[in-house]
Amino acid sequence: MKKWIVGCLIAFGMASGALAAKSEFPLDKAPNLTNDMAALQNGAKLFVNYCLNCHSASFFRYNRLTELGLTERQIRDNLMFFSDRVGDQMRANIDPAQAKEWFGAQPPDLTLVARSRSGYTYPGRDYLYTLLRTYYRDDTKITGWNNLAFDSIGMPNPLWELQGERRPIIETVSTGHGETRILRGWEQVKPGTMSPAEFDRAVADLVAFMDWMSEPNQNQRVRLGVWVMIFLGVFTIVAWRLNAAYWKDVK
Repeated sequence: MKKWIVGCLIAFGMASGALAAKSEFPLDKAPNLTNDMAALQNGAKLFVNYCLNCHSASFFRYNRLTELGLTERQIRDNLMFFSDRVGDQMRANIDPAQAKEWFGAQPPDLTLVARSRSGYTYPGRDYLYTLLRTYYRDDTKITGWNNLAFDSIGMPNPLWELQGERRPIIETVSTGHGETRILRGWEQVKPGTMSPAEFDRAVADLVAFMDWMSEPNQNQRVRLGVWVMIFLGVFTIVAWRLNAAYWKDVK
């Protein structure tokens, strides 16, 4: 565990602010599972097991996981490794001062990453979904990993045991503006503990949890917005008819 944490810190020291970089790779559409309680519970489990070792979610507290249908006992027994109280913030078990002194950068907080990675034409979950599924082995990098969505990424593949090792099949096509590299598929070099379909679903669950964590009230906000629009629509019709009745005898 310690070696894995140190490896992550070295990677983040090489690429400060890795998650803030802009992707030019075509993004895959992530399924919206923020209303799926089973998916969110599985995503929370993946987050604390594979992300919380290096990253914190310091703007989020464990007890908010009760909104996903979990009891405080379930949270304490299954999802808390670095804290004793269920009301604590989700912080990584890394000394921030030492991480900054040793490597020059701290692993970024992931509480709001799904919102901060949103663009004009895509939600942040699309970027995260694509990023976590496009890692491949690259011996020219010090971490041994690279990423199609984030070229020369400093973070190694946190889910490599689940996904295994893959190699992208890239075709170079000549166009009027030069040469373009097109992804034609993937070649599985070493199998992981999950099949490709199972891994894609696991990543979808993890991304859904990160999306929900960035704004736990988003679904309630959308539902409230729908009712507000319905009210305004009905009120508009009533006001229109009252206006017609008021002015009907005015010449």
